[in-house]
Amino acid sequence: MAGVLLIAFLGGLAAGSFATAVAHRVPRGVSVVFARSECPACGEQIAAHDNVPVLSWVLLRGRARCCGARISPRYPLTELAVGLLFAATVLVYRDDAAEAVIGLVFVTALAIVTLTDLERRIIPNKVLIASAVVCLAIALPTDPGGVPERLIAAAAAGGLFFLAALAYPAGMGLGDVKLAATMGLFLGRAVGPAILIALLAGSLVGIALLVRHGSRARKMAIPFGPFLALGGVVALLAGDQLIDLYLG
Repeated sequence: MAGVLLIAFLGGLAAGSFATAVAHRVPRGVSVVFARSECPACGEQIAAHDNVPVLSWVLLRGRARCCGARISPRYPLTELAVGLLFAATVLVYRDDAAEAVIGLVFVTALAIVTLTDLERRIIPNKVLIASAVVCLAIALPTDPGGVPERLIAAAAAGGLFFLAALAYPAGMGLGDVKLAATMGLFLGRAVGPAILIALLAGSLVGIALLVRHGSRARKMAIPFGPFLALGGVVALLAGDQLIDLYLG
């Protein structure tokens, strides 16, 4: 099992690197498939040996080889986080290969969404649609009986957030609505704990900002996508256990 987890971790490092590339390119309309990796500062193509997850950043000491520009630590941190989550997902779903793969796709999509929402306050439709299609493509042949639950969870989560967006459009965007629906598709009934965790985490951050900044905090825009991603990760790894704990 240790060897499998190591492979999952290394695969997660690569997926994390892919996630940072997608998060940078999609909002800017750059091809994910055909475009070569370029330095964001000077536009020089990045050599393959300078594009190794985590290791290249460490060896280059966080600076681009071509122009010396600073490379944000979010790149290696994202790669490490996705690597660890890949290993955790494989460990949790070690007896269900299909669910493990769905979980890996989910983790990658959440990493992309978190980066784009933090940087540009958007949740790309292309990422949500692609991940949802992959989820259904795996679930339909491997667990057709569970698909209705996924669809109901997607409709319920998306509908709940849509009502919230209608009631308070300044505080809830349609990107959050679509992300919640996509999470329901991946998580099924476990989307319930995911949303509760997201709301709790967001509320705690909001309270902390109010305590620190007073009334000025009401004018601060806080992206909600990362909180939904946090809830999604927790629900992926322990959602059913949380539901059983509550019911018990």
